[in-house]
Amino acid sequence: MKTPIGIMRKFYSWVVSNPKKILMVFLAAAIVCGILNGFVGVNYDMKDYLPDDSPSTAALNKMQEEFAGGIPNARVMVRNVQIPEALEYKEALAQCTGVTDVIWLDDAVNIYQPLETQDQDTVEAYYKEETALFTVTIEEEKRIEAVDEIRSLIGEENAMTGDAVSSAIATTSTEGQIRKITVFAVLVVFFILTLTTTSWVEPLIVLFGLGVAILINSGSNLIFGEISFVTNAAGAVLQLAVSLDYSVFLIHRFEECLLETPDSRTAMVNALCKSTSSILSSGLTTVIGFLALLFMRFGIGPDLGTALAKGVAISLTTVFVFMPCLILVSHELMRKTHHKKFLPEFDKFGRFVSHVMIPMAGTCVIVMVPGFLASNQNSFYYGASRIFGEDTQLGADTQAVEEIFGKCDAYVVLIPNGDADGERQLSDALHGIREISSIISYTDTVGSSIPMEYLDESVLSQLVSENYSRMVLTVEADYEGEETFDLVEQIRDTAEEYYPGTYYLAGEGVSTYDLMDTITADTMKVNLIAIGAVFAVLLLTMQSVTLPVILVLSIETAIWINMAIPYFTDSVVFYIAYLIISSIQLGATVDYAILFTDRYLEQREKNDRKEAIIKTIAAVTPSLLTSGTVMAVVGFLLGYISTHGILSQLGTFLGKGTLLSLSIVLFVLPGFLFLADKLVEHTTRGIHFYHKGEKIK
Repeated sequence: MKTPIGIMRKFYSWVVSNPKKILMVFLAAAIVCGILNGFVGVNYDMKDYLPDDSPSTAALNKMQEEFAGGIPNARVMVRNVQIPEALEYKEALAQCTGVTDVIWLDDAVNIYQPLETQDQDTVEAYYKEETALFTVTIEEEKRIEAVDEIRSLIGEENAMTGDAVSSAIATTSTEGQIRKITVFAVLVVFFILTLTTTSWVEPLIVLFGLGVAILINSGSNLIFGEISFVTNAAGAVLQLAVSLDYSVFLIHRFEECLLETPDSRTAMVNALCKSTSSILSSGLTTVIGFLALLFMRFGIGPDLGTALAKGVAISLTTVFVFMPCLILVSHELMRKTHHKKFLPEFDKFGRFVSHVMIPMAGTCVIVMVPGFLASNQNSFYYGASRIFGEDTQLGADTQAVEEIFGKCDAYVVLIPNGDADGERQLSDALHGIREISSIISYTDTVGSSIPMEYLDESVLSQLVSENYSRMVLTVEADYEGEETFDLVEQIRDTAEEYYPGTYYLAGEGVSTYDLMDTITADTMKVNLIAIGAVFAVLLLTMQSVTLPVILVLSIETAIWINMAIPYFTDSVVFYIAYLIISSIQLGATVDYAILFTDRYLEQREKNDRKEAIIKTIAAVTPSLLTSGTVMAVVGFLLGYISTHGILSQLGTFLGKGTLLSLSIVLFVLPGFLFLADKLVEHTTRGIHFYHKGEKIK
């Protein structure tokens, strides 16, 4: 019966014996998937990723069933207009593509009577300082066209803001930025690989192999129908950064094996057999880290986790099957374009680390606890209201609207119709809430004494459906924040008092409340699953009780420090980026610790512990610097180029986190392994460390 090693060697022998067939299959798959990628939809609306059982999702679904128009999702402000001109703008806005409803002052009060005699809070919610503020409802499928037409109508001197505007701008701006980030990332990767390899064509071979894997993964996303904006923006560059080291590790092993075995095919089989364990364990921990996101109830987590896990699995398949064939086919060209190493040997660096590793390990232990505590004390944005900063047009527009009308939002309450007294009592109770400046409903606008059959159908259809009455609340509150969340709870409690279990409440602030409620509940669960799963994989692959603890603790410390930086710099964090980066940094950078530890165990069989540390650092630093630098640069590119706050912050976290993980692996992990040397030997199966006086086998 063949051993697993024998089966592996037989499989790799078959791979290197059929290079042309394998290359053709992968290239055909890449071409097909490249075409299919154009048909993958991208969703920029975070509300769509709330769980189906969240109250705001149920409210939105019910509203779509009962009313033709959706929930107000945009505000349009026009300066220097009188009442007649404002009415003309209202009519023009209603004619824009995708606009299903426009609410203004005339829907709340009688504008043909002196405004001074009307309720001033209501009037100033829509008209103030000769400036009109329209509450607009835009169809989800036509947001881009609607926003473009509204901008053309009102001009650059006026303003518009809201969820629909934010989603439209994110859709149009992010696509171009992704292309720019990808181009820069490829150029940076090419430059770094040129420095760290010994052949002029080797960087092209690595990039070509990565490109094939990324195309296959991107096109195969069609099986999901659509992907989130986070997956679309970060998926390809993260796959590039995460998977790069697999190809680099394989090529370095191949070059080592060529020194022992001149025959290239035999050397490749030997390189594959020697590198499979470290590459596969690295890949599995990365996949597991990403799959932990599947346990988030907030849908963007599973969306990103599935796509990235699939991408890494495809990259691993590409490295073990496609890349060996590509390298062998290109080997002669690689040999002819060989050049001297640009990077120096790292023996001196290894000796330097051996002198500082104990103090560095002690420092790391000291910062663990404060880093962990600070990482859990950040201030957060939960929704999409702050994804564009004040230096963007949307940020400036939002600020302009808030300067005149303050922070405001529109909520919608649905209640069963047929109970005029109950509706009036609820309306009176809601009017008593300080933050509610106006209510548009059948009771408030028309009056319950007027029979419905006397009303115009266009007016009635916006207020009453077959089963429900609709109340549109204008609230003086931000889209999120502690005061907003308190207001949502107060409105829900009030509606529950009069219509227990039968009302629905929707609005951007309401969705953000549910978003906050959902993703904060995900945090501990996702982190524990990610840590536990990675620990289990390391336990099985390393056959050690001690090593998984050391490796996971090292990378988790880097994550805690990364997440603690915003706390100490008094920065506000997008919670989605905060939640996602924990799993990504763990899954992506624990590879560095695995590679270092595998090499250390090899060296420790024939060297004492200090010399093993020095030789390990000299051997792995080029690979770690290549992979880590690429990952960091890709992260910083995403952070610098993207104007989308969540994507930008996710990139910045990735860049800083990678540098922190790399620093801990190179400077702290050696100290941990040195100090735990005896414990590692006694708790790791199948290894024997060299001891002074022994003969090396």
